[in-house]
Amino acid sequence: MTTNESGPHRSRPDEDVRVAVYAGFARTGRAPGAGELAGATGVTPGEVRRALARLHAARALVLDGDGDGDGAIVMAHPFSSVPLGFSVMGRETLWWGGCAWDAFAVPHLLEDEPEVLVATRCPGCGAPHAWSVGRAAPPPGDQVAHFLVPVAHMWDDVVRTCSHQRLFCSAGCVDGWLARTGLPRGYVMDVPTLWRLARGWYDGRLAHGYTRREPAGAAAHFAGAGLDGPFWGL
Repeated sequence: MTTNESGPHRSRPDEDVRVAVYAGFARTGRAPGAGELAGATGVTPGEVRRALARLHAARALVLDGDGDGDGAIVMAHPFSSVPLGFSVMGRETLWWGGCAWDAFAVPHLLEDEPEVLVATRCPGCGAPHAWSVGRAAPPPGDQVAHFLVPVAHMWDDVVRTCSHQRLFCSAGCVDGWLARTGLPRGYVMDVPTLWRLARGWYDGRLAHGYTRREPAGAAAHFAGAGLDGPFWGL
């Protein structure tokens, strides 16, 4: 989940490091370290760490700590190095899904994974849920997704944002969870809408030259998924 990830004018070393991060996540399900990135890009570990700091500042990925390049990679959307409520199982690789949006986005991004198994538990009642998510059509299911943080504030604390994009058994489970936690109601959508939101959102991210969606493009994507209202900036 991101709406303002990275600019179109990254230097070649930064772009090489960014692509190597995504390639590592896609291949292994985990975040590559500075040494691995240095070997993949031909730059020194110190240069890798400086590139990571710039990519963090540009919202191309998320580092822990103060984002100075010495911290571990926490997220490179749609991949996460820490569990935030979702597992995504491909044919041979297991990923952590950063959120409902990102977990459903994985098969749309990875050409070699036409279908993945997305699993989670309802935060409201703890019931387990799983979907076979592919590219052809939304998976069946009566569950609903609840997004807590509006688009305009998703990067204020991106880890909190992602950890609060969850799937629930029903709107009743959302209501009970909100009552217990004291959190405000965000936006509730059904599974087909979540699938349409995830479809195509990260197109091109694995390749060199990826550029972020500008606000007009993001708004068009949200509207095309069937989302509306001020929560989405529409």
